[in-house]
Amino acid sequence: MQQSLNPWITRPATADGAETATPEAHVPPAAVISEPLRGMVEPDAADRLGRRTVSGSAALWVTGAHGGSGESRTADLIGGARGTDHCWPVLQDGSRPRVLLVCRADMRGLTAARSALTQWASGAAPAVDLLGLAVLADAPGKTPKPLRDFAAIVCGGAPRSWTLPWVEAWRHGESTSPPPREYQRFITDLAALSTDTPSTTN
Repeated sequence: MQQSLNPWITRPATADGAETATPEAHVPPAAVISEPLRGMVEPDAADRLGRRTVSGSAALWVTGAHGGSGESRTADLIGGARGTDHCWPVLQDGSRPRVLLVCRADMRGLTAARSALTQWASGAAPAVDLLGLAVLADAPGKTPKPLRDFAAIVCGGAPRSWTLPWVEAWRHGESTSPPPREYQRFITDLAALSTDTPSTTN
């Protein structure tokens, strides 16, 4: 009689009890867009993010597309990251910084992110290695469908995107509890992307 595998065991074991499969290393999402696009019209001057020369170094620079975007919170989550005070960073040594753009999932935040991404895609932003856009929930509960649809359009203009949920504990100043699963995957992705071989300066 053929013996069936126990459905609660996901991987068969060898005779000595050792597992035959080894877990694969986590691979972050691939970039959909990696460079500015020819023919993209830059946004009006009033809709562009400023640029600021930053001192020191960071594995990743976190740029908020608007005030209240979650720039500081996001930078605190990622080891070696620093915020840029809602400006594109320009490094003193002329090298190309790795940047994560962040915004809130409300209409104001998504509109600001769209303008920032248009600025980058048109070549009107400083030379940066834009890793992607993180969209942070602006309130507890499910995001309304019109905002979800708009967010999908905005995220389509970023190299990569992450949609992150509301964390009620942070609202009350509780920063010691582990972040939700979506944030853990996000942090893992950014850690991997921040340690990749740097891209060449254009």
